[in-house]
Amino acid sequence: MFEEYKKLIEEASQRVYEVAKRTDLDYAPQLSLRHNNKIRLKREDQQSVFSYKIRGAYNLMASLSKEDQELGVIAASAGNHAQGVALAAKHLHLKSTIVMPKTTPEIKIDSVKRMDAEVILHGNTYDDAKDHALKLSSKTGMYYVSPYDHPLVISGQATVGVELLKQHPNKPDIIFVPVGGGGLGAGIAAYVKKIHPDIKIIGVEPDEAPCMHDAIKAGKLIELEHIGIFADGAAVKQAGEECYRITKELVDEILLVSVDEICAAVKDIFEDTRSIPEPAGALALAGLKQYVSSHGVKNKELVSIFSGANVNFDRLRHIAELSALGENREALISIMIPERPGSFQKLCHDLGPRLITEFNYRYADDNEAHVFVGVQVKNGIKEKNILIKQLQEKGHDVIDLSSNTIAKMHIRYMVGGHAPQAKNELIYRFEFPERSGALLHFLSEMGENWNISLFHYRNHGAAYGRVLMGFQVKDTQKETFQNFINNLGIPYWDETENPAYTKFLS
Repeated sequence: MFEEYKKLIEEASQRVYEVAKRTDLDYAPQLSLRHNNKIRLKREDQQSVFSYKIRGAYNLMASLSKEDQELGVIAASAGNHAQGVALAAKHLHLKSTIVMPKTTPEIKIDSVKRMDAEVILHGNTYDDAKDHALKLSSKTGMYYVSPYDHPLVISGQATVGVELLKQHPNKPDIIFVPVGGGGLGAGIAAYVKKIHPDIKIIGVEPDEAPCMHDAIKAGKLIELEHIGIFADGAAVKQAGEECYRITKELVDEILLVSVDEICAAVKDIFEDTRSIPEPAGALALAGLKQYVSSHGVKNKELVSIFSGANVNFDRLRHIAELSALGENREALISIMIPERPGSFQKLCHDLGPRLITEFNYRYADDNEAHVFVGVQVKNGIKEKNILIKQLQEKGHDVIDLSSNTIAKMHIRYMVGGHAPQAKNELIYRFEFPERSGALLHFLSEMGENWNISLFHYRNHGAAYGRVLMGFQVKDTQKETFQNFINNLGIPYWDETENPAYTKFLS
Protein backbone atom coordinates (compact mmCIF):
# COMPACT_ATOMS: atom_id res chain seq x y z
CA MET A 1 0.00 0.00 0.00
CA PHE A 2 1.19 3.53 -0.85
CA GLU A 3 4.10 2.07 -2.84
CA GLU A 4 4.27 5.30 -4.83
CA TYR A 5 5.64 7.08 -1.76
CA LYS A 6 8.71 4.85 -1.42
CA LYS A 7 10.44 6.42 -4.44
CA LEU A 8 9.22 9.95 -3.62
CA ILE A 9 10.59 9.75 -0.08
CA GLU A 10 13.92 8.33 -1.28
CA GLU A 11 14.23 11.25 -3.72
CA ALA A 12 13.26 13.75 -1.01
CA SER A 13 15.97 12.31 1.26
CA GLN A 14 18.54 13.22 -1.39
CA ARG A 15 17.12 16.70 -1.96
CA VAL A 16 15.93 18.39 1.23
CA TYR A 17 19.33 18.65 2.92
CA GLU A 18 20.33 21.35 0.49
CA VAL A 19 18.49 23.64 2.94
CA ALA A 20 17.22 21.48 5.82
CA LYS A 21 19.19 20.02 8.73
CA ARG A 22 19.25 16.51 10.15
CA THR A 23 17.82 17.42 13.52
CA ASP A 24 18.64 15.64 16.78
CA LEU A 25 16.63 12.94 18.47
CA ASP A 26 17.17 13.90 22.10
CA TYR A 27 16.51 11.76 25.15
CA ALA A 28 14.31 13.64 27.65
CA PRO A 29 15.50 12.52 31.12
CA GLN A 30 12.98 14.39 33.28
CA LEU A 31 10.00 13.43 31.15
CA SER A 32 11.18 9.82 31.01
CA LEU A 33 11.57 9.61 34.78
CA ARG A 34 8.25 11.30 35.50
CA HIS A 35 6.26 9.13 33.09
CA ASN A 36 8.09 5.78 33.51
CA ASN A 37 8.97 5.45 29.82
CA LYS A 38 11.96 6.22 27.60
CA ILE A 39 10.90 9.44 25.88
CA ARG A 40 12.77 11.12 23.03
CA LEU A 41 12.08 14.41 21.28
CA LYS A 42 12.66 14.88 17.55
CA ARG A 43 13.99 18.43 17.51
CA GLU A 44 12.56 20.18 14.46
CA ASP A 45 13.02 23.47 16.32
CA GLN A 46 16.67 23.15 15.26
CA GLN A 47 15.86 23.98 11.63
CA SER A 48 17.00 27.43 10.48
CA VAL A 49 13.33 28.49 10.27
CA PHE A 50 12.59 26.76 13.60
CA SER A 51 10.11 24.26 12.18
CA TYR A 52 9.86 21.18 9.93
CA LYS A 53 7.94 23.09 7.23
CA ILE A 54 11.10 23.82 5.22
CA ARG A 55 11.37 20.12 4.30
CA GLY A 56 8.10 19.86 2.37
CA ALA A 57 8.20 23.34 0.86
CA TYR A 58 11.71 22.88 -0.52
CA ASN A 59 11.07 19.36 -1.80
CA LEU A 60 8.12 20.58 -3.86
CA MET A 61 9.72 23.79 -5.11
CA ALA A 62 13.00 22.15 -6.12
CA SER A 63 10.99 19.64 -8.18
CA LEU A 64 9.11 22.24 -10.23
CA SER A 65 9.73 22.55 -13.95
CA LYS A 66 11.88 25.43 -15.20
CA GLU A 67 8.75 27.08 -16.60
CA ASP A 68 6.97 27.00 -13.23
CA GLN A 69 10.05 28.21 -11.40
CA GLU A 70 10.43 31.19 -13.73
CA LEU A 71 6.89 32.32 -12.94
CA GLY A 72 7.62 32.19 -9.21
CA VAL A 73 5.72 30.69 -6.27
CA ILE A 74 2.94 31.87 -4.00
CA ALA A 75 1.73 30.57 -0.65
CA ALA A 76 -0.66 31.45 2.15
CA SER A 77 0.48 31.22 5.74
CA ALA A 78 0.57 33.05 9.06
CA GLY A 79 3.88 31.57 10.13
CA ASN A 80 5.98 28.47 9.64
CA HIS A 81 5.00 27.55 6.09
CA ALA A 82 5.58 31.16 5.02
CA GLN A 83 9.13 31.07 6.32
CA GLY A 84 9.78 27.67 4.74
CA VAL A 85 8.58 28.83 1.31
CA ALA A 86 10.48 32.13 1.55
CA LEU A 87 13.77 30.43 2.50
CA ALA A 88 13.37 27.75 -0.18
CA ALA A 89 12.65 30.42 -2.81
CA LYS A 90 15.68 32.44 -1.78
CA HIS A 91 17.92 29.35 -2.05
CA LEU A 92 16.50 28.48 -5.48
CA HIS A 93 16.56 32.13 -6.66
CA LEU A 94 12.80 32.17 -7.26
CA LYS A 95 10.37 35.04 -6.92
CA SER A 96 8.06 34.39 -3.97
CA THR A 97 4.86 35.97 -2.67
CA ILE A 98 3.35 35.13 0.70
CA VAL A 99 -0.24 36.08 1.53
CA MET A 100 -0.64 36.48 5.28
CA PRO A 101 -3.71 37.43 7.36
CA LYS A 102 -3.78 41.02 8.60
CA THR A 103 -3.73 39.63 12.13
CA THR A 104 -0.24 38.09 11.67
CA PRO A 105 2.22 39.39 14.31
CA GLU A 106 4.91 41.75 13.03
CA ILE A 107 7.70 39.39 14.10
CA LYS A 108 6.50 36.78 11.58
CA ILE A 109 5.93 39.31 8.81
CA ASP A 110 9.41 40.73 9.30
CA SER A 111 11.06 37.30 9.28
CA VAL A 112 9.48 36.51 5.89
CA LYS A 113 10.44 39.90 4.43
CA ARG A 114 14.05 39.34 5.52
CA MET A 115 14.14 36.38 3.14
CA ASP A 116 13.25 38.68 0.20
CA ALA A 117 9.66 37.46 -0.18
CA GLU A 118 6.88 39.86 -1.08
CA VAL A 119 4.28 39.93 1.68
CA ILE A 120 0.60 40.67 0.99
CA LEU A 121 -1.68 41.13 4.00
CA HIS A 122 -5.24 40.00 3.29
CA GLY A 123 -8.21 39.04 5.45
CA ASN A 124 -8.34 38.10 9.12
CA THR A 125 -7.88 34.31 8.89
CA TYR A 126 -5.70 31.73 7.15
CA ASP A 127 -8.67 30.74 4.98
CA ASP A 128 -9.08 34.34 3.79
CA ALA A 129 -5.38 34.46 2.90
CA LYS A 130 -5.53 31.09 1.15
CA ASP A 131 -8.49 32.08 -1.02
CA HIS A 132 -6.69 35.26 -2.07
CA ALA A 133 -3.45 33.37 -2.78
CA LEU A 134 -5.29 30.89 -5.02
CA LYS A 135 -6.92 33.76 -6.93
CA LEU A 136 -3.54 35.42 -7.45
CA SER A 137 -2.04 32.09 -8.52
CA SER A 138 -4.77 31.67 -11.15
CA LYS A 139 -4.31 35.24 -12.37
CA THR A 140 -0.49 35.38 -12.48
CA GLY A 141 0.49 31.76 -13.12
CA MET A 142 2.61 31.67 -9.95
CA TYR A 143 2.76 28.13 -8.57
CA TYR A 144 0.72 27.68 -5.38
CA VAL A 145 2.73 25.84 -2.74
CA SER A 146 0.38 23.92 -0.43
CA PRO A 147 1.47 23.68 3.22
CA TYR A 148 0.51 19.99 3.40
CA ASP A 149 -1.75 18.57 0.69
CA HIS A 150 0.68 17.53 -2.07
CA PRO A 151 2.61 14.24 -2.50
CA LEU A 152 5.94 16.09 -2.77
CA VAL A 153 5.23 18.13 0.37
CA ILE A 154 4.21 14.96 2.23
CA SER A 155 7.35 13.18 1.00
CA GLY A 156 9.51 16.06 2.18
CA GLN A 157 7.94 15.93 5.65
CA ALA A 158 8.47 12.14 5.65
CA THR A 159 12.23 12.72 5.96
CA VAL A 160 11.59 13.42 9.65
CA GLY A 161 10.58 9.75 9.96
CA VAL A 162 13.55 8.55 7.88
CA GLU A 163 15.93 10.33 10.25
CA LEU A 164 14.39 9.27 13.53
CA LEU A 165 14.44 5.57 12.64
CA LYS A 166 18.15 5.84 11.84
CA GLN A 167 18.85 7.85 15.00
CA HIS A 168 16.91 5.74 17.50
CA PRO A 169 19.24 3.40 19.43
CA ASN A 170 16.63 0.62 19.41
CA LYS A 171 13.23 1.01 17.76
CA PRO A 172 10.33 3.23 18.82
CA ASP A 173 7.21 1.52 20.11
CA ILE A 174 5.04 4.59 19.46
CA ILE A 175 5.63 7.83 17.55
CA PHE A 176 3.42 10.81 18.43
CA VAL A 177 2.95 13.36 15.64
CA PRO A 178 1.17 16.75 15.62
CA VAL A 179 -1.66 17.02 13.10
CA GLY A 180 -3.06 20.15 11.45
CA GLY A 181 -3.64 19.63 7.75
CA GLY A 182 -1.98 16.24 8.14
CA GLY A 183 1.14 16.37 5.93
CA LEU A 184 3.69 15.54 8.62
CA GLY A 185 1.70 12.65 10.08
CA ALA A 186 0.90 11.23 6.65
CA GLY A 187 4.54 11.41 5.55
CA ILE A 188 5.95 9.81 8.70
CA ALA A 189 3.29 7.08 8.61
CA ALA A 190 3.90 6.33 4.91
CA TYR A 191 7.60 5.72 5.59
CA VAL A 192 7.63 4.18 9.08
CA LYS A 193 4.79 1.71 8.44
CA LYS A 194 6.60 0.50 5.32
CA ILE A 195 9.75 -0.31 7.32
CA HIS A 196 8.20 -1.31 10.67
CA PRO A 197 4.43 -1.97 10.45
CA ASP A 198 4.35 -2.75 14.17
CA ILE A 199 5.36 0.77 15.24
CA LYS A 200 2.27 2.72 16.30
CA ILE A 201 1.76 6.17 14.80
CA ILE A 202 -0.53 8.37 16.88
CA GLY A 203 -1.63 11.79 15.65
CA VAL A 204 -2.44 14.61 18.05
CA GLU A 205 -4.77 17.54 17.35
CA PRO A 206 -6.05 20.46 19.44
CA ASP A 207 -9.55 19.69 20.70
CA GLU A 208 -10.63 23.10 19.38
CA ALA A 209 -9.53 22.24 15.80
CA PRO A 210 -10.19 18.49 15.34
CA CYS A 211 -10.41 18.42 11.53
CA MET A 212 -8.61 15.08 10.98
CA HIS A 213 -10.11 13.42 14.06
CA ASP A 214 -13.64 14.30 12.99
CA ALA A 215 -12.97 13.31 9.36
CA ILE A 216 -11.75 9.85 10.43
CA LYS A 217 -14.80 9.50 12.66
CA ALA A 218 -17.17 10.57 9.88
CA GLY A 219 -15.44 8.45 7.24
CA LYS A 220 -15.03 11.43 4.92
CA LEU A 221 -13.42 14.87 4.77
CA ILE A 222 -15.37 17.53 6.64
CA GLU A 223 -14.97 21.28 7.07
CA LEU A 224 -15.21 22.56 10.62
CA GLU A 225 -17.52 25.51 11.12
CA HIS A 226 -15.33 27.14 13.76
CA ILE A 227 -11.83 26.46 15.06
CA GLY A 228 -9.85 27.74 18.02
CA ILE A 229 -6.48 29.20 17.14
CA PHE A 230 -4.42 28.79 20.31
CA ALA A 231 -2.26 26.20 18.52
CA ASP A 232 -2.26 28.32 15.37
CA GLY A 233 0.23 26.08 13.56
CA ALA A 234 -2.40 23.31 13.61
CA ALA A 235 -5.55 25.41 13.36
CA VAL A 236 -7.00 24.04 10.11
CA LYS A 237 -10.69 23.82 9.19
CA GLN A 238 -10.26 20.94 6.73
CA ALA A 239 -7.56 18.27 6.52
CA GLY A 240 -5.76 17.72 3.23
CA GLU A 241 -7.41 15.25 0.87
CA GLU A 242 -4.22 13.26 0.21
CA CYS A 243 -3.24 13.52 3.88
CA TYR A 244 -6.62 12.10 4.89
CA ARG A 245 -6.28 9.23 2.39
CA ILE A 246 -3.00 8.14 3.98
CA THR A 247 -3.92 8.91 7.59
CA LYS A 248 -7.14 6.87 7.66
CA GLU A 249 -5.18 3.78 6.53
CA LEU A 250 -1.86 4.12 8.34
CA VAL A 251 -2.24 6.28 11.47
CA ASP A 252 -3.39 4.15 14.40
CA GLU A 253 -5.26 6.81 16.36
CA ILE A 254 -5.93 10.56 16.58
CA LEU A 255 -5.93 12.08 20.07
CA LEU A 256 -7.40 15.43 21.07
CA VAL A 257 -5.71 17.62 23.69
CA SER A 258 -6.85 20.75 25.50
CA VAL A 259 -5.20 24.17 25.63
CA ASP A 260 -4.20 23.47 29.24
CA GLU A 261 -2.53 20.19 28.25
CA ILE A 262 -0.63 21.95 25.45
CA CYS A 263 0.63 24.62 27.86
CA ALA A 264 1.83 21.96 30.29
CA ALA A 265 3.71 20.24 27.44
CA VAL A 266 5.39 23.54 26.48
CA LYS A 267 6.75 23.74 30.02
CA ASP A 268 7.85 20.07 29.97
CA ILE A 269 9.87 20.57 26.78
CA PHE A 270 11.46 23.72 28.18
CA GLU A 271 12.52 21.92 31.35
CA ASP A 272 14.25 19.13 29.40
CA THR A 273 15.72 21.14 26.50
CA ARG A 274 15.67 24.84 27.54
CA SER A 275 13.93 25.47 24.21
CA ILE A 276 10.44 26.95 24.09
CA PRO A 277 8.06 25.30 21.62
CA GLU A 278 5.16 27.09 20.02
CA PRO A 279 1.80 25.60 21.08
CA ALA A 280 1.55 23.43 17.93
CA GLY A 281 5.14 22.32 18.51
CA ALA A 282 4.14 20.82 21.88
CA LEU A 283 1.00 19.06 20.60
CA ALA A 284 2.63 15.66 20.17
CA LEU A 285 4.04 15.63 23.70
CA ALA A 286 0.66 16.65 25.14
CA GLY A 287 -0.82 13.63 23.36
CA LEU A 288 1.98 11.36 24.56
CA LYS A 289 1.35 12.33 28.19
CA GLN A 290 -2.40 11.84 27.80
CA TYR A 291 -1.91 8.42 26.18
CA VAL A 292 0.56 7.21 28.82
CA SER A 293 -1.82 8.28 31.61
CA SER A 294 -4.99 6.81 30.10
CA HIS A 295 -3.41 3.50 28.92
CA GLY A 296 -1.01 2.92 31.81
CA VAL A 297 1.94 2.58 29.40
CA LYS A 298 5.29 1.80 31.07
CA ASN A 299 8.86 1.03 29.98
CA LYS A 300 8.21 1.73 26.30
CA GLU A 301 10.28 3.58 23.70
CA LEU A 302 8.28 6.71 22.87
CA VAL A 303 9.08 9.48 20.39
CA SER A 304 7.40 12.88 20.28
CA ILE A 305 7.87 15.24 17.33
CA PHE A 306 8.83 18.70 18.64
CA SER A 307 7.66 20.34 15.43
CA GLY A 308 8.35 24.05 15.86
CA ALA A 309 9.44 26.92 18.08
CA ASN A 310 8.06 30.06 16.43
CA VAL A 311 6.32 31.37 19.52
CA ASN A 312 5.58 35.04 20.14
CA PHE A 313 7.19 36.28 23.34
CA ASP A 314 3.91 37.94 24.34
CA ARG A 315 2.22 34.53 24.55
CA LEU A 316 4.57 33.14 27.18
CA ARG A 317 2.74 34.75 30.11
CA HIS A 318 -0.54 33.16 29.04
CA ILE A 319 1.11 29.76 28.45
CA ALA A 320 2.79 29.88 31.87
CA GLU A 321 -0.51 30.73 33.59
CA LEU A 322 -2.32 27.76 32.06
CA SER A 323 0.52 25.22 32.40
CA ALA A 324 -0.23 24.59 36.07
CA LEU A 325 -3.85 23.78 35.21
CA GLY A 326 -2.71 21.57 32.33
CA GLU A 327 -0.46 19.61 34.66
CA ASN A 328 -3.28 19.44 37.22
CA ARG A 329 -1.01 21.22 39.71
CA GLU A 330 -3.53 23.99 40.39
CA ALA A 331 -7.23 23.93 41.20
CA LEU A 332 -9.49 26.94 40.68
CA ILE A 333 -12.51 26.77 42.96
CA SER A 334 -15.42 28.97 44.01
CA ILE A 335 -16.35 28.77 47.69
CA MET A 336 -19.35 30.39 49.33
CA ILE A 337 -18.81 31.47 52.95
CA PRO A 338 -21.04 33.31 55.45
CA GLU A 339 -20.51 37.08 55.57
CA ARG A 340 -19.57 37.27 59.25
CA PRO A 341 -16.43 37.66 61.38
CA GLY A 342 -14.30 34.52 61.53
CA SER A 343 -15.44 33.06 58.18
CA PHE A 344 -12.12 33.75 56.47
CA GLN A 345 -10.18 32.20 59.31
CA LYS A 346 -12.33 29.06 59.21
CA LEU A 347 -11.95 28.76 55.43
CA CYS A 348 -8.15 29.08 55.62
CA HIS A 349 -8.12 26.42 58.33
CA ASP A 350 -10.32 24.12 56.23
CA LEU A 351 -8.09 24.54 53.17
CA GLY A 352 -5.26 23.07 55.22
CA PRO A 353 -1.49 23.47 54.70
CA ARG A 354 -1.70 24.00 50.97
CA LEU A 355 -0.07 26.75 48.93
CA ILE A 356 -2.67 29.32 47.86
CA THR A 357 -1.84 30.64 44.38
CA GLU A 358 -4.52 33.35 44.49
CA PHE A 359 -7.35 34.46 46.70
CA ASN A 360 -9.99 36.89 45.41
CA TYR A 361 -12.88 38.26 47.39
CA ARG A 362 -15.08 41.32 47.71
CA TYR A 363 -18.03 42.06 49.94
CA ALA A 364 -21.31 41.37 48.11
CA ASP A 365 -24.14 41.47 50.66
CA ASP A 366 -24.84 40.97 54.37
CA ASN A 367 -25.44 37.21 54.10
CA GLU A 368 -22.76 35.47 52.07
CA ALA A 369 -19.50 35.98 50.22
CA HIS A 370 -18.14 34.25 47.13
CA VAL A 371 -14.42 33.56 47.21
CA PHE A 372 -12.34 32.68 44.15
CA VAL A 373 -9.36 30.56 45.19
CA GLY A 374 -6.39 29.05 43.37
CA VAL A 375 -4.86 26.12 45.26
CA GLN A 376 -1.68 24.25 44.43
CA VAL A 377 -2.18 20.47 44.33
CA LYS A 378 0.69 18.00 44.05
CA ASN A 379 -1.16 14.82 43.10
CA GLY A 380 -3.34 16.19 40.34
CA ILE A 381 -7.04 15.53 39.89
CA LYS A 382 -7.13 12.99 42.71
CA GLU A 383 -5.93 15.52 45.30
CA LYS A 384 -8.24 18.23 43.88
CA ASN A 385 -11.27 15.95 44.21
CA ILE A 386 -10.28 15.04 47.78
CA LEU A 387 -9.92 18.74 48.66
CA ILE A 388 -13.35 19.60 47.23
CA LYS A 389 -14.96 16.68 49.06
CA GLN A 390 -13.32 17.72 52.35
CA LEU A 391 -14.53 21.30 51.96
CA GLN A 392 -18.07 20.13 51.17
CA GLU A 393 -18.05 17.86 54.24
CA LYS A 394 -17.15 20.92 56.32
CA GLY A 395 -20.23 22.73 55.08
CA HIS A 396 -18.81 24.79 52.21
CA ASP A 397 -20.65 25.31 48.92
CA VAL A 398 -17.85 24.54 46.38
CA ILE A 399 -17.74 24.70 42.57
CA ASP A 400 -14.73 23.42 40.58
CA LEU A 401 -13.80 26.08 37.99
CA SER A 402 -10.49 24.55 36.86
CA SER A 403 -11.83 23.79 33.38
CA ASN A 404 -14.12 26.80 33.07
CA THR A 405 -12.93 28.98 30.19
CA ILE A 406 -14.22 32.34 31.38
CA ALA A 407 -12.97 31.63 34.91
CA LYS A 408 -9.44 31.02 33.57
CA MET A 409 -9.40 33.75 30.94
CA HIS A 410 -11.40 36.52 32.56
CA ILE A 411 -13.01 36.11 35.98
CA ARG A 412 -9.78 35.44 37.90
CA TYR A 413 -8.60 38.90 36.81
CA MET A 414 -11.93 40.64 37.40
CA VAL A 415 -13.21 39.47 40.78
CA GLY A 416 -14.30 42.68 42.42
CA GLY A 417 -18.00 42.70 43.14
CA HIS A 418 -21.51 42.18 41.87
CA ALA A 419 -23.60 44.75 40.02
CA PRO A 420 -27.19 44.38 41.24
CA GLN A 421 -28.10 47.57 39.39
CA ALA A 422 -27.20 45.96 36.04
CA LYS A 423 -30.68 44.68 35.23
CA ASN A 424 -31.42 42.30 32.32
CA GLU A 425 -27.73 41.52 31.86
CA LEU A 426 -26.57 39.01 29.23
CA ILE A 427 -22.95 37.85 29.18
CA TYR A 428 -21.17 36.90 25.95
CA ARG A 429 -17.63 35.79 25.22
CA PHE A 430 -16.12 36.80 21.86
CA GLU A 431 -12.97 36.28 19.84
CA PHE A 432 -12.11 39.56 18.10
CA PRO A 433 -9.52 39.78 15.32
CA GLU A 434 -6.42 41.27 16.97
CA ARG A 435 -6.22 44.33 14.75
CA SER A 436 -6.77 48.04 15.01
CA GLY A 437 -10.40 49.07 14.76
CA ALA A 438 -12.01 45.68 15.49
CA LEU A 439 -13.73 46.86 18.69
CA LEU A 440 -14.75 50.19 17.16
CA HIS A 441 -16.35 48.33 14.25
CA PHE A 442 -18.27 46.15 16.71
CA LEU A 443 -19.52 49.18 18.68
CA SER A 444 -20.49 51.01 15.49
CA GLU A 445 -22.56 48.03 14.37
CA MET A 446 -24.23 47.86 17.78
CA GLY A 447 -25.07 51.56 17.83
CA GLU A 448 -26.91 52.78 20.93
CA ASN A 449 -29.39 49.93 21.13
CA TRP A 450 -28.00 48.24 24.26
CA ASN A 451 -25.91 49.38 27.19
CA ILE A 452 -22.58 47.61 27.80
CA SER A 453 -22.49 46.71 31.50
CA LEU A 454 -19.27 44.68 31.63
CA PHE A 455 -16.12 44.54 29.53
CA HIS A 456 -12.89 42.59 29.96
CA TYR A 457 -10.08 42.04 27.47
CA ARG A 458 -6.58 40.57 27.81
CA ASN A 459 -3.90 40.43 25.14
CA HIS A 460 -2.62 36.85 24.84
CA GLY A 461 -0.21 37.49 21.97
CA ALA A 462 -2.47 35.60 19.58
CA ALA A 463 -4.19 36.61 16.35
CA TYR A 464 -7.53 36.91 18.19
CA GLY A 465 -8.33 38.83 21.35
CA ARG A 466 -10.57 37.19 23.93
CA VAL A 467 -13.27 39.55 25.15
CA LEU A 468 -15.96 39.13 27.81
CA MET A 469 -18.88 41.57 27.55
CA GLY A 470 -22.11 42.23 29.39
CA PHE A 471 -25.16 43.80 27.72
CA GLN A 472 -28.38 45.06 29.25
CA VAL A 473 -31.12 43.62 27.04
CA LYS A 474 -34.81 43.73 27.85
CA ASP A 475 -36.88 40.61 27.23
CA THR A 476 -38.68 42.31 24.34
CA GLN A 477 -35.31 43.00 22.65
CA LYS A 478 -33.70 39.57 23.02
CA GLU A 479 -34.60 38.31 19.54
CA THR A 480 -33.27 41.50 17.91
CA PHE A 481 -30.11 41.30 20.01
CA GLN A 482 -29.53 37.65 19.08
CA ASN A 483 -29.91 38.50 15.38
CA PHE A 484 -27.32 41.25 15.82
CA ILE A 485 -24.86 38.81 17.46
CA ASN A 486 -25.45 36.16 14.79
CA ASN A 487 -24.76 38.62 11.97
CA LEU A 488 -21.43 39.84 13.36
CA GLY A 489 -19.50 37.03 11.71
CA ILE A 490 -17.22 36.49 14.72
CA PRO A 491 -17.13 33.51 17.11
CA TYR A 492 -19.20 33.97 20.27
CA TRP A 493 -20.47 32.02 23.29
CA ASP A 494 -23.42 32.83 25.56
CA GLU A 495 -22.02 32.71 29.12
CA THR A 496 -25.00 34.18 30.98
CA GLU A 497 -25.53 30.99 33.00
CA ASN A 498 -21.82 30.26 33.54
CA PRO A 499 -21.30 29.68 37.28
CA ALA A 500 -18.05 31.69 37.28
CA TYR A 501 -20.11 34.73 36.24
CA THR A 502 -23.18 34.06 38.38
CA LYS A 503 -21.09 33.57 41.54
CA PHE A 504 -18.79 36.57 41.20
CA LEU A 505 -20.20 39.21 38.88
CA SER A 506 -23.96 38.91 38.30
